[in-house]
Amino acid sequence: MLRSVAVLALDRVAPFELGVIAEVFGTDRTADGFPGYRFHVCSPDGAPVRTSSGFQVVPDADLGPLEEADLVAVPAHEGCRTVPESVLEALRRADARGAHLLSVCSGAFLLGAAGLLDGRECTTHWRYVDELQRLHPQARVRCNNLYVVDGRLLTSAGTAAGIDACLHLVRQEHGSATATRLARRMVVPPHRDGGQSQYVEAPIPKAPEAPTLEPVLEWLMGHLDHAVTVEDLAARAGMAPRTFARRFRAETGTTPHDWMTNQRVLLARRLLEETGLSVETVADRAGFGDAATLRHHFTRRVGATPHSYRTTFRDRAQVGS
Repeated sequence: MLRSVAVLALDRVAPFELGVIAEVFGTDRTADGFPGYRFHVCSPDGAPVRTSSGFQVVPDADLGPLEEADLVAVPAHEGCRTVPESVLEALRRADARGAHLLSVCSGAFLLGAAGLLDGRECTTHWRYVDELQRLHPQARVRCNNLYVVDGRLLTSAGTAAGIDACLHLVRQEHGSATATRLARRMVVPPHRDGGQSQYVEAPIPKAPEAPTLEPVLEWLMGHLDHAVTVEDLAARAGMAPRTFARRFRAETGTTPHDWMTNQRVLLARRLLEETGLSVETVADRAGFGDAATLRHHFTRRVGATPHSYRTTFRDRAQVGS
């Protein structure tokens, strides 16, 4: 269970990316029923560091908390390619003892400098993927993902993708209901799959001649248990199927089928976490029709069968209680 978080802040740390990690893990919401964390912002000697915006932040610790934190997070650092050896050694020790490692945007370069990307899948902001691959040829850099999970290594693309990655970890450790409540509290989408493209076009403005797809998506979220086709959704949106498919990708960054499957898997996760329904019933209520189809999609997207996911989640919940 995730209980402690140490964030690494070096010179020219990006304040937004640092703030994302602090917003998710460093804000005390225990009075509202959210999990709490021992949270530290760390610099090599505990001294203030400059941000990329010019002002300073004052860490509350040196590198000590990195030695025992359940999560070591590395925000973006502008132009930071020379890293103190003490920092690299601390990152290596965190990895060796099995801590979660999370980078946002160019924070991946610090993990790479410690040799922690070799042989692993990772990503960063699309502007930097070629440089990351050049500097670390043994890394398997994914050029277009919002975030990439490789075991306990979680790397994310720029800015808002860091929120998605943090919420993914909350969902993994504390369940879908907690992650969804937290996303609602932060007024951000509750889930964007890591495999979605970084190149999402801006939503089409609301106007009588070009309405967005929000009403259709809201309707679909309430009817995931129905057998719905792209043609059905296109008709509801008043568009030809091919036009609807193009508009859908422009607004969501993925295909209608992939989006529906992601939402159905999320619904299945909540049902497995919060109810004692059989896998067959969960499959029906989540719109997969039968247990075999649910197992196929669930295993591909979650990395575990529905049965093993339910068992693991309940074991984790008992440990954290």
